[in-house]
Order: sequence, then C-alpha cells, then structure tokens
Amino acid sequence: MAVTDPPHPPLTQDFGWALGVLLRAYRDRVAPILSDFPQTTRGYETLAEVVVNGQRPSQLALAQRLGIDRTVMTYLVDDLEDAGLLARRPNPEDRRQRRIVATKQGEEVIGELCTLVAGAERDALAALDPDERAEFHRLLLKAAAGAAADDSPAGSPAQAEPPATA
Repeated sequence: MAVTDPPHPPLTQDFGWALGVLLRAYRDRVAPILSDFPQTTRGYETLAEVVVNGQRPSQLALAQRLGIDRTVMTYLVDDLEDAGLLARRPNPEDRRQRRIVATKQGEEVIGELCTLVAGAERDALAALDPDERAEFHRLLLKAAAGAAADDSPAGSPAQAEPPATA
C-alpha cells in the first residue's frame, strides 16, 4: 500500500486555526488594556480612526469606514462623547450632518492606548523577530484591505484601506 498525503492538512497548518489562535492571543492581551474604555475595542478603533485619519464628513461615513452598523455607531459615538473623547460638530458643507472630531482629551488618551496596544501586539507575535513582525503586519493589512474592498458596497472605496489602529 502506497503512502499518500492525508486528504486534509493537520489542523496546525489550517489558515483559520492560525488566525483564531492569533486573534485569541491578541484579545487576551488587549482586553485588559481596554477594559475600562468606552465600548472597549470598538471604541478604541473608532477613536483611533478619528484621531489618526481625521474627521469624517458624517457619523454614517465613519460607520461605513469601520464596518459598523450605523445604529451601533450612534451609541458608540454617544459613549465616546459622554467620556469627553469625541465631539459632534456641524458640517459646514451640509448642515444636516455632524462631523465626528476628537477632543484634546481624546487625542491624548488614544496616544497612550496606541502605545499599550502596540506592546500587546508585539507580545502576541513574540515568536517573530522584529523584521518578521513588520512584514507580517504589512501583509496582514494588505490582505485585509483586499478583503474589505471585495466586501465594500459600490461607492464605498474608503473601506478598502485598513482602519487606523496601533
């Protein structure tokens, strides 16, 4: 009887398994950092997006950029605004819209959190040397941007770029 390759690769070679392991490692390290932050990871990603990439013309545009339901985004921005991290400002180009802008406190807080989250990311990828981590990060963002572009509704090219996080 000839030895043949198994019909399926071992679980440890499966793409989904590897992503799941890394995601759990990331969450385990980031969760304590963001545990007291409004809306935890979603709140962090939203504030980081506004601080790093600037204000969006509307709350809806921000929701589309981050792939968050617009109703959920309303509550998320409410919580971040209540915490003094974001503010809604009139859009001079369309008075029906409100721009989402970071406050001074929001800019300071996200700077501190980005540093802590970057450390958690390094810890989650400790098996890689610094050059490998940088290359992995670059390729991950490229793959995510491609997947987001495939999932974007027509007319939403902004989603094709990864949101700004640590």
